[in-house]
Amino acid sequence: MPTIDLDYHELEKLIGKDWTRKNLGAPENPETFERLDEYLAFVKGEVKGYSTCDGVLSIEMKDTSRADLWSAEGLARGLRCYLGLEKGLRHYSVGESAVEVNVNAKLFSIRPFICCSIVRNVHLSDAIIRGIMHLQDKLDKTYGRNRQKTSIGIYNFDLIKPPIKYTAVKPEDVSFVPLGFTEKMNLNQILDQHPKGIEHGHIVKKNPLYPMLFDSEGNILSFPPIINSSDLGKITEESRNLLVEVTGTLHKTVLNTLTLVTSALIERGGKAYGATIHYPAGSEYTDQTVETPDFNNRCMNLSISETNKLLGLKLSTEQIAELLLTAGLGVQKAHADSLDVIVPCYRVDVMHQVDLIEDIAVAYGYNNIEPVWRELATAGKPKPDQRLINIARELMIGSGYQEILTTTLTNPETLFTKMNQPKTPLVELANPKVVTMTCLRNWLLPSLLEFLNHNQSVEFPQRIFELGKVTVPNNSKETKTQDEEWVSAATAHANANFTEIKAVLDAFFSNFGVEWKIAQTTHPSFIEGRVGKVIVGNAEIGVVGEINPAVLEAWKLENPVGAFEINLQRILDDKLKK
Repeated sequence: MPTIDLDYHELEKLIGKDWTRKNLGAPENPETFERLDEYLAFVKGEVKGYSTCDGVLSIEMKDTSRADLWSAEGLARGLRCYLGLEKGLRHYSVGESAVEVNVNAKLFSIRPFICCSIVRNVHLSDAIIRGIMHLQDKLDKTYGRNRQKTSIGIYNFDLIKPPIKYTAVKPEDVSFVPLGFTEKMNLNQILDQHPKGIEHGHIVKKNPLYPMLFDSEGNILSFPPIINSSDLGKITEESRNLLVEVTGTLHKTVLNTLTLVTSALIERGGKAYGATIHYPAGSEYTDQTVETPDFNNRCMNLSISETNKLLGLKLSTEQIAELLLTAGLGVQKAHADSLDVIVPCYRVDVMHQVDLIEDIAVAYGYNNIEPVWRELATAGKPKPDQRLINIARELMIGSGYQEILTTTLTNPETLFTKMNQPKTPLVELANPKVVTMTCLRNWLLPSLLEFLNHNQSVEFPQRIFELGKVTVPNNSKETKTQDEEWVSAATAHANANFTEIKAVLDAFFSNFGVEWKIAQTTHPSFIEGRVGKVIVGNAEIGVVGEINPAVLEAWKLENPVGAFEINLQRILDDKLKK
């Protein structure tokens, strides 16, 4: 799930400062983020943290497809409708073309598409620049598939001499100072030495030529999708007119990315102007020019009956239209059983009417939809022994032990070698895919010791248990195996001993209504003289004691460990017979 970082006060300004102060309060107020979480639920967001030193608010977005919400500008735009501050979609306009871009045919098999826009009269601050860079980074990593499908560049347009040339060059033929460095480097050196080159170099290394952006005087804008130049590819608080470019391998994705970034800058008071992209003969746009950005909205037909069917509601056409406006969408025309819905250009996630129905459900409020139990042909119920298993689990939790869940697949070294045990028959996999998972476990205690091994940095004492299935071979002609419910517990701390773990086991049996006794025995995993076998009726069903130091050393455990393991299945079977 993407986590976005934004300036709280910038979000406050974009939503409406007076309104947010009245309804949310200052960020120092503990109740502020509880209220904010309620509002963020409309856009599937959740507050993850707030830094008082720099005012940065971290929000986890549960919907990975809503890239239009990954900035303070987009989030404010989405929230304003749900909060009743405005209705319907935002309309964006683009002025006449302010720059021409010429695309070289050499890029056809490398990175063929580019889309650009000019945004004038933007007033930037350090917080706004950080927000734009954060949006750029999020889009590059997620929507742009870590820059493979798309990558974004933003420049001070006042320093650029149009037209712009998008071409391909030999890596040794071009040198420039990359952003963040002070010395000139050729393209191969950038890929080998610059952090961005090291991270993303694999995207271009497979090609003999690398993409480059130049202005008309040969000044370098950037080496997409790697890094901008230090001269033209750096924006500051003094920058007023910005060039936004997006390059990539899929034109629709490139165009959508440009829309998201440009619309965010327009929300900051900028005015967008277009770019004319000239593609050479033989491209997807043979002998044509393409104007970008494209702020045209789409029209989709929404079925009223299908909406009510999926939501289990009886909404009228008027009610659905109102909910669509609350969700930041538009309504163009109503028909007998459908609506023509206007989808804004920045809602790149909407692909099907189901997406519209989901927005209607959010605007209506999930909590306002009355749940209905499904009517099934058969009535399910727990297995007869499940009630007893639940009681056993509650008893262990009541004794102060934390339940863990480990995998049933393991390996002989874990089960035998590290436990100082002789090998016994196992249920092994015919074609294991991982060397550490080659068989099914035949007891639980090794899994508990492995868990303790991985959690030695956690505060002691540690008291854990697992109630789960083990698999043992049997003489059945059909399966040749048998699953049984076992329970095992371990306590680890400086004073863990036999007396402590025996008392826990005694409390477990007493509350479970089972009479038991302990008898002297030896067990290679436990210390001789501090171990006993557990007897219920006339059957031996488990073992209790202190873990052998040799076993502790094998698991690299520094504290003593007391443990028990019992075959719970035998107790369950006896109780069910009664």
